[in-house]
Amino acid sequence: MAHLTNPGPFHPSIPRPLHSPASAPAPAAAQPQVHDHGAAPANHNHDHLTSTTQLRTATPGASQPLMKSPSATHALIRGDRTAGMLTMSDDHVMMNQILATHSPDGRDVDVRPLLYLVEDILNRATEHVDFIIKGTQAQIEMEEKAQQANYIAMLEALTFTIDRIACELSYKALRGSDPHATTTAIFSFLSSYAWDAKLVLSLSAFALNYGEFWLLAQIYSTNQLAKSMAILKQLPSLLEHTAPLKPRFNALNTLIRTMMDVTRCVVEFKDLPSMYISPDAPALASAMTLIPTAVYWTIRSMVACATQISSLTSMGHEYGVSATESWELSTLAHKLQNIHEHLRKQLNLCYQHIEEKKDVDTFHMLLKLFDPNVAHIDNMKHLKALIYAGDDKLPLLDGATRRKVGLEVLRRRNVLLLISSLEFSGDELAILEQIYSDTRMHEAGMQSHYEVVWIPVVERSGVPLSEETRTRFEALRSSMPWYSVEDPFLIEMPVMRFIKEVWHFRTKPILVVLDPRGKVLSQNAIHMMWIWGSAAFPFTSYEEEKLWSKETWQLNLLIDGIDPLILDWIKDGKYIFLYGGDDMEWISKFVASARTVASAFGIPLEMVYVGKSNKREQVKKVAAIIKERKLSHCWEDPAMVWFFWTRLESMMFSKIQLGRADDLDPIVQGIKKLLSYGREGGWAVLSEGSNILVNGHSTTVLPTLVDYVKWRGNVAEKGFNLSFIEYHDQLHNVAHPCCRFEFLATTKAPESIRCPECHRVMEKHTAFVCCHDEQAIPDSLFAS
Repeated sequence: MAHLTNPGPFHPSIPRPLHSPASAPAPAAAQPQVHDHGAAPANHNHDHLTSTTQLRTATPGASQPLMKSPSATHALIRGDRTAGMLTMSDDHVMMNQILATHSPDGRDVDVRPLLYLVEDILNRATEHVDFIIKGTQAQIEMEEKAQQANYIAMLEALTFTIDRIACELSYKALRGSDPHATTTAIFSFLSSYAWDAKLVLSLSAFALNYGEFWLLAQIYSTNQLAKSMAILKQLPSLLEHTAPLKPRFNALNTLIRTMMDVTRCVVEFKDLPSMYISPDAPALASAMTLIPTAVYWTIRSMVACATQISSLTSMGHEYGVSATESWELSTLAHKLQNIHEHLRKQLNLCYQHIEEKKDVDTFHMLLKLFDPNVAHIDNMKHLKALIYAGDDKLPLLDGATRRKVGLEVLRRRNVLLLISSLEFSGDELAILEQIYSDTRMHEAGMQSHYEVVWIPVVERSGVPLSEETRTRFEALRSSMPWYSVEDPFLIEMPVMRFIKEVWHFRTKPILVVLDPRGKVLSQNAIHMMWIWGSAAFPFTSYEEEKLWSKETWQLNLLIDGIDPLILDWIKDGKYIFLYGGDDMEWISKFVASARTVASAFGIPLEMVYVGKSNKREQVKKVAAIIKERKLSHCWEDPAMVWFFWTRLESMMFSKIQLGRADDLDPIVQGIKKLLSYGREGGWAVLSEGSNILVNGHSTTVLPTLVDYVKWRGNVAEKGFNLSFIEYHDQLHNVAHPCCRFEFLATTKAPESIRCPECHRVMEKHTAFVCCHDEQAIPDSLFAS
């Protein structure tokens, strides 16, 4: 137990009138001095603990014996405690008394190191209770939360205050004093401290007594000094009869742990950063009104626990188990649990408020960091802000070596940020991997030009990730040959907001290009990557304009390197029909008519089926039939079909980004027609070598082939090409196939677009479409 050299509450006092000189403070010389560090002066309010209680409790007079029999003391303790719980039912009056004692002097006491020490004591003590009752002991490994020097400095300042309260708790527990009066006396003694300090200092005093009790219980059988002390406290006899006392020990455990929960919560409120939350914030203001009540009932619970332990040590196991004691401890525990739940709820709201404020600050920091007018030495600040700012972990996984690496591998390198959700199409990834591998293999100097980093955008619906989401993430990450973020939770919420609001990420993957100094060269180079691959490096708008200036409306632009066989046909100068659709009847008629015309005019004709931009499963079935019937060449690999249409969509989006979507050049018009025709019915593109002759809808191309006898007479004079084109255009001018473009709501659509057929501004409609294709291509610019 704690000990004091000056007269204190261990000495029975004679009730005196309020103004009796005997109640005046003791001489200064008799008062122990407390060192600085924000502690209360040594002579501050010391006699509150005795004099205040003298006014409220019946103390033995001069004619009374100093000791009572166990049964008499038991009755006194039980009666006074029960009366205290009943007569102080008016919480408003009670809290007014407590608030009247509160007069903080502005000192700032760092109670964290002390709280860590107290938690260690009480955690080990309550564990030892379980050991005695259950016969087993769980070893608690407490992490060292403060250096020993911090404890020493703190204890030098506060040891007398803690010791004084510990003595008061022991003495009043033995006296059977009114618990509210004892609690109020403690508040008076601690009047100059803040609420969190009052609570931690009181809990420290309780831990001092309670820890001593269980320390003796633990070592008395192996240490002679402890054994002698334990005998004086009747511990051997008490510990031999633990079974009947099990309910009381359980109730004590529950109440003590709840006391610690409330204390931690109150201290957490004190530690909230004022730069992110002000006292008038609703959640914090609500909690501040409850904290005095929380502190009162927690200290009141310490008084109750101290009384229970004192009764056991002073009266032994014969004290027995009373329904009153069990009711009191359970009632206090229930009350504190309710208080803790409310405080924790408000604390969580405060943390949410703080996180929102921090997120806003981080978002604005990102805006400033990526300001194109601000110059930087390298790209490290940018990458740390986007991926991970700490130095305690390696945030990247190297796809080549499968090892974790730091952001230093990207210092002063061109970095392509591949940003996507976990809904990353296998076709999309396969094509991107092919482009990446080809760059590494065939362009020796390109490897030093840029690195790719995958940044996953995963919605935080649960912490941690569900097993299904985690498995999908790891499978996707393991298939990537470039760098990837090791854990999706490294990407913070404000970063995701920045990616969505500033870089316009929706659902489709985007490729953000950073130069070696972190400057954004392109907010989305994925379209350039699909069209030209690494040849578009460094993926700037200037480079995009330059590449377009070299392109013409030719079959080479549409096919590029998708199918080497078609490139061979082009070199040989053959006529080539690219065709698509999902109507097998139209396809059969078209192929038969095309072969008839080729035979009639003796031209070398090749045909290839390239499907359409949607209805993936239907396209696969059609391709299988074409192959089985040997109607023509077809792309059996769905990735090739997907890439063909994705490149067309990327060309369209590139033109939109450059403000060229309404140009009347052949490339823009041809792309628009193909994308429109690819949505409905059949279509065909006829070329001689790479020179495109006709880009037509099913309603005009098939009749042109079927009616070849009507224009064959012009071939001798005008040639096959011009004769075919003129007749097709005549049908086209009559048919005027409808054109439509569908933009996903998550895609930035142009304000207006002109029809490739009549060149008028098209009407804008809102549509809801479902294709019922479970394995359809991923979200696409023109997906239905």
